[in-house]
Amino acid sequence: MEKFASLPAVQLNTIPRNAVLQHGYPVVDLFAGPGGLGEGFAAAVDGIRRQRFRSVVSIERDAISHQTLTLRHFFRHFPAGEAPDDYYNYLAGCITLTELYARHPMAHAEAARSALRISLGADTHSEVRGIIQDRLSGKKHWVLVGGPPCQAYSLVGRSRMKGDPRFEQDEKHTLYLEYLRIIADHRPPIFVMENVKGLLSATIEGKSAINRIVRDLQRPATAIPAAPADLAYRLYSLTEEEMAEGEVDPRLFLVRAEDHGIPQARHRMFIVGIRSDLKVRPSLLRKMAAPTVRDTIGSLPVIRSGLSKEKDSRDAWLSAVRQISTMNIRGQLNGAVYAGQVARKLKFEELIEVHSPRFTSSTRYVVRRPNHDVLRSLYDERLPVLTAHEARSHMASDLRRYLYAATFAQETGRSPKLADFPPNLLPDHQNVEEGRSGKMFSDRFRVQLAEQVSTTVTSHISKDGHYFIHYDPAQCRSLTVREAARLQTFPDNYFFAGPRTEQYHQVGNAVPPKLAQQIAEIVAEVLDSIRGGR
Repeated sequence: MEKFASLPAVQLNTIPRNAVLQHGYPVVDLFAGPGGLGEGFAAAVDGIRRQRFRSVVSIERDAISHQTLTLRHFFRHFPAGEAPDDYYNYLAGCITLTELYARHPMAHAEAARSALRISLGADTHSEVRGIIQDRLSGKKHWVLVGGPPCQAYSLVGRSRMKGDPRFEQDEKHTLYLEYLRIIADHRPPIFVMENVKGLLSATIEGKSAINRIVRDLQRPATAIPAAPADLAYRLYSLTEEEMAEGEVDPRLFLVRAEDHGIPQARHRMFIVGIRSDLKVRPSLLRKMAAPTVRDTIGSLPVIRSGLSKEKDSRDAWLSAVRQISTMNIRGQLNGAVYAGQVARKLKFEELIEVHSPRFTSSTRYVVRRPNHDVLRSLYDERLPVLTAHEARSHMASDLRRYLYAATFAQETGRSPKLADFPPNLLPDHQNVEEGRSGKMFSDRFRVQLAEQVSTTVTSHISKDGHYFIHYDPAQCRSLTVREAARLQTFPDNYFFAGPRTEQYHQVGNAVPPKLAQQIAEIVAEVLDSIRGGR
């Protein structure tokens, strides 16, 4: 299937201005990634099902994420439920991307006009300023959203760069200044900036990064000399009534996604800024019980992991996993309270021979109607196939660890630490004993528990699956891209471009669309309350 054929050039200056949908408040989305924030804003509707927002500019510099973004803008060109059959034929592999766009040139032209591949910086500042001015077309009521790349602020990223003198000079520390320049240039009435929890403890030149960012967002001229001196913003939390003033506790901005219906313990910072001349404040996110991992991904087809380092077949896979029955698991666990029940469950002929799936991927799509509102909107009855539901391949030794870990979790209700593993299942790593003693990486193998929300889906899922083990022991694998996307609340008809590693990366870095939709509804209330028309 030709997924990434060269596409014909689009003459953007030939598109009539009135070709772009005119309903909804304009959204400018910076550092858009695959489009999680934009997807959530596009999903917000009013009482008569009209969209509250429309994406006029989404900027992303990564080529593959931009492909994803462009295709989604194409999909959203059409009213809800009215995407052409050709879109679904593309997902099914019946036509190429080139053919899809050629058959719908206006939708493609608009997508290419709004989803832009640009690297924000000094070299592109004038260009971006002109683009935004043009696309806003004089509208006064609009919203700026986005999250500067967060790897430099992430706790994992910082631990890996510890002691590296290049870390303090990493451009990702100061890319928020590009966001700030857009604020200074265009004076949005409201903005939403998202970033990782690690920003709470990050430093820039030895000083608190979050305190500097809060100061600059309140008064852009403190960091952008050309910013208007009178431009100021009041900063608000989405979860606390307290307003950010003076030396603010940055934890004020922390949003726990699982408290708002998202099936994932994802803790991120969201700062809402409202221009100081506007006498309005945002409401708070409402609390909502989240669906479990089983609720969220349990309806997806059952598949097995692949087998790496040797030719894969079901017989070879069964032979590799079967070896666990010869390891005297109960004896190796030295009388642990869970030893007997885990060992009994690991009887190979009961657990694997009977229940293990035959295939490593599946495109079979079954629509189930869940009770939870967040999950209901992920399904699409028109989908002919399921995309991105393909298991990784793992070494035989890791298959046995996954089988043990998932069985342990099923029997004890928690994911095992390295200290809970029998010695002959431990990986041959230098720091494994430190892990067993609890000093570092003690949760090297983490099962996503069926009856809880998942742990944070991060970009690290693109590198290995050890932190994202499926709860079903018989499948003996890590999560697929589609399962990770479900936990992030991307609709099943959302297509992620690129090879599987890049798809994982996009999903892990995104804002959950269903959380973004709730934020969008709050932003719409703010814009509705501002006098003076649109």
